[in-house]
Amino acid sequence: MTPHPTPSRTALILAFAAIYVIWGSTYLGIRVAVATMPPLLMAGMRFLISGIVVFAVLKAKGAAWPTLPQWKSQAVIGIFLLLGGNAVVSWAEQTVQSGVTSLIQGASPLIMVTMDWMRPGGRRPSPGMLIGALVGILGIVLLLGPGAIPAGERPPALGIAALVFSSVSWWTGSLYSKHLKSDTPLLMASAMQMLCGSTAMLLVGFCLGEGSSLNFSAISPQSWAAFAYLVIAGGIVAFPVYVWLLEHSTPSRVSTYAYVNPVVAVFLGWLILGEPMNFRILLASCVIIGAVAIITIGRNRAAT
Repeated sequence: MTPHPTPSRTALILAFAAIYVIWGSTYLGIRVAVATMPPLLMAGMRFLISGIVVFAVLKAKGAAWPTLPQWKSQAVIGIFLLLGGNAVVSWAEQTVQSGVTSLIQGASPLIMVTMDWMRPGGRRPSPGMLIGALVGILGIVLLLGPGAIPAGERPPALGIAALVFSSVSWWTGSLYSKHLKSDTPLLMASAMQMLCGSTAMLLVGFCLGEGSSLNFSAISPQSWAAFAYLVIAGGIVAFPVYVWLLEHSTPSRVSTYAYVNPVVAVFLGWLILGEPMNFRILLASCVIIGAVAIITIGRNRAAT
């Protein structure tokens, strides 16, 4: 297998900027889109279009057809990342504010540390990482505890549970992708993951009856605009970049998007959608982001 060339510093900076800013804004995009679109069908069509575009471009440039074993392995990753991860987030954002969603998702490195420890041959967390995990739990308690969010705007417990599940699924797919011995080119792998994951989303969406609630005339212009942004920025641009970074950087460095995305998402949710903002929410945001930073620094030191 031919080793991938070392990317330039500029390429890495641009790639990280893409997942930092674009993914931070996609929480807002999802919230606006699912206001008048069925969530799983919206997410499925979003990644189906993105996957087709990326796949077609690669084929036009002479890429080889993927083999059946390659399709199988990338399908597993796509289902974990997109069906279990993104589609569940889209469903949850029907009732959970985009800023709160981003903060709960931002705490996902706590789950990553646990999963990386529990997997076969996994690494025991350092004391610093354990401290970061405890700080992160404190931040979640501050965010979701009584009195944190104004009455009438508290997200339902089912929505919160769904977001925790989505984090577990996302990091399962990410860790599997990192340790998979595959010769699939990176961009082709991302296209295959989007195609397989989106197919799974659409099938599940139709099985859950979302087809009967799909009414094109009832979809607002704002939802269409948000959907277009999610397809282009969130799918065609950011998702392949994320897959590329998993190969060219470490999981701990890639995971730093988890404490930048919430800053972007909370600010945009407050600015554009008028989502609740008070001192306690700001304090919880700082605690959660700080916890993720502690965990990331701990992972970097343990890797050296």
